Amino acid sequence: MQPSEGEASLARAATVLATAPEQLPLSKRLKAGTRRDHDSVDTLVMQSRPFESLARYGCFLRLQHRFHGALGGLYDDIELNRLLPGLRELPRFEAVRADLSDLGLPHPPTPAAVAPPSAHAALGWLYCCEGSNLGAAFLFKQGQQIGLSAEKGARHLAAHPDGRGLHWRQFVDLLDGLALSENQREEAVGGAVAAFDLYRAALRDIFPAA
Repeated sequence: MQPSEGEASLARAATVLATAPEQLPLSKRLKAGTRRDHDSVDTLVMQSRPFESLARYGCFLRLQHRFHGALGGLYDDIELNRLLPGLRELPRFEAVRADLSDLGLPHPPTPAAVAPPSAHAALGWLYCCEGSNLGAAFLFKQGQQIGLSAEKGARHLAAHPDGRGLHWRQFVDLLDGLALSENQREEAVGGAVAAFDLYRAALRDIFPAA
């Protein structure tokens, strides 16, 4: 008897859980190592009600400006582009700046650049940043309800021209294809956690409490 689709999914999940962390592909290792951070940031974003009004969305754009602006230098880094070919094509900071202009909002000063201790730690920062684009599909739909679009105000939330799924799979394939030591993989997880920490702190600093 063939297993049902649900049984097959449970079997795959059990296989992943039973796999030692060092044996997981890097993308899955990063996902497992940041699950709580990801969930807490997701919750905070929703609690901040960024699409309740254009004023609150303006706060969200300031948050995105601070985060994406701080990571901009990573996308131009020579070593990281060697590890992840095409990385230079992916940043969304200029799209965030365009969104601010669309809504007639001033551009905050460009934030200080993050300085991960190694290229491998930087991989975790990039995983966090690029992964946020996959989850932006829901945010983009919320933005449409207050008059935003891929041409006005929500450019940085719009899907990649090749589609969110394909774009993400290509990025993950590059990550998972890297031959890293266990220490380097740990550095990557630490970088991803640091990225979530920065985003969380920025959110609490920028958004009004009510």
